Amino acid sequence: MPSAESLPTVVIVGRPNVGKSTLFNAITGQRRAIVGDEPGITRDRIHGEAEYNQRRFELVDTGGIIPNDAELIPSHVFRQARVALEKAACIIFLIDGRSEITASDRELASLLRRLGKPVALAVNKIDAAVRESLAWEFHELGFENLFPISAEHRQGLEELLDFVTRDFPRNVEPESGAAPEPLTIKVAIIGRPNVGKSTLLNALVGEERAIVSPVAGTTRDAVDEAVERDGVRYIFVDTAGIRRKGKTKLMAEKLSVVMARRHIRMANVVIMVVDASEGVTATDATVAGYAHESGRAVILCVNKWDLSQQKKPSVFLQSLREQLKFLDYAPVVFTRAHVGQGVDRLFPLISEAYQAASRRVTTGELNRFVEKLTFESDVRIKYITQAGVRPPTFIVFTSKEEPLHFSVERFLMNQLRRQFGFSATPIVIKVRKSGRR
Repeated sequence: MPSAESLPTVVIVGRPNVGKSTLFNAITGQRRAIVGDEPGITRDRIHGEAEYNQRRFELVDTGGIIPNDAELIPSHVFRQARVALEKAACIIFLIDGRSEITASDRELASLLRRLGKPVALAVNKIDAAVRESLAWEFHELGFENLFPISAEHRQGLEELLDFVTRDFPRNVEPESGAAPEPLTIKVAIIGRPNVGKSTLLNALVGEERAIVSPVAGTTRDAVDEAVERDGVRYIFVDTAGIRRKGKTKLMAEKLSVVMARRHIRMANVVIMVVDASEGVTATDATVAGYAHESGRAVILCVNKWDLSQQKKPSVFLQSLREQLKFLDYAPVVFTRAHVGQGVDRLFPLISEAYQAASRRVTTGELNRFVEKLTFESDVRIKYITQAGVRPPTFIVFTSKEEPLHFSVERFLMNQLRRQFGFSATPIVIKVRKSGRR
């Protein structure tokens, strides 16, 4: 096991009060081992050890940095921060997503660019989907890798740490002959009450499961089961039946809505279960909308197919697509969960959906791809870059201020799916007027 001195170092920098200590604690958790006690910098630089995906690293919180401000940051503290930055393998530049870009942010951004180190621009306090649009404005600071996060609520940290630790060595050597640690995918099973979610869960974990372990949780709201299959570990969450908030009169039902939406946010892939005997309802569309709005990869599972009055899958599928138009990217599986029919098809689809939602495309590939496209409008895309994963998010720089026309955006999404394999996942397109990159 590497010593603390040999661990790669990740440094958190940013202005005061942007949430650096909260992020430091969220990443290190109970693993925090070393607190800096060097003379004169005890409140300015804190060290800890963290681990993510079997990759251990040293994490440093430099304290609030305001470049060129002699009053608010003494020169010796700034020098210590520079020492930490010089030895950093990666830098997390933390910004308050609820505030405007300040002169100090721009100066610090300029300093970090001159270092030539990998920088993750983490836009903090983005704790709701409606705030995510605020985060992309910070691309103006000139960093390609931007991550909307909420350090307090631990949202977005997985994507951030995927990037930060991507080149770090795995520090846990498997024993001779031991199988490597499997990929873990969190799957939420959602739907209206009584559509067969629990039956589907039982069919998925089944009697032939390799590894099954109950995970402690809120027993009245969700049941978690883990199963390993074909080298992938799936953690299934069977959420309580969801009804519209306006119709949930009992506290337990209201809680089920809140908890189910929470499990959707925590999941990598969502299985949306529809009752074939009742057809697609408005409530199905509402529930499915939760997963789509959360940016999760989605698989549609039409259960109780043997009880459907419509015996032709193609006709039912057409109706399903018409009523859930926003999920046109989601694959559809017809099942009879109580006898296990069709259930095996879900496992490869879950794995494919996760891989697609996690896929990154280089900026060079994207711009070569866009150059070959012909748009049926006067729009001119000058530059495109991928800003995030799960869901795949792209920033498009155009010659005009206004957003892309719906048909142009739809065409671009379809071409991205076809070219790079973004199946089963929503794609987010953000438009910016082209200026200085």
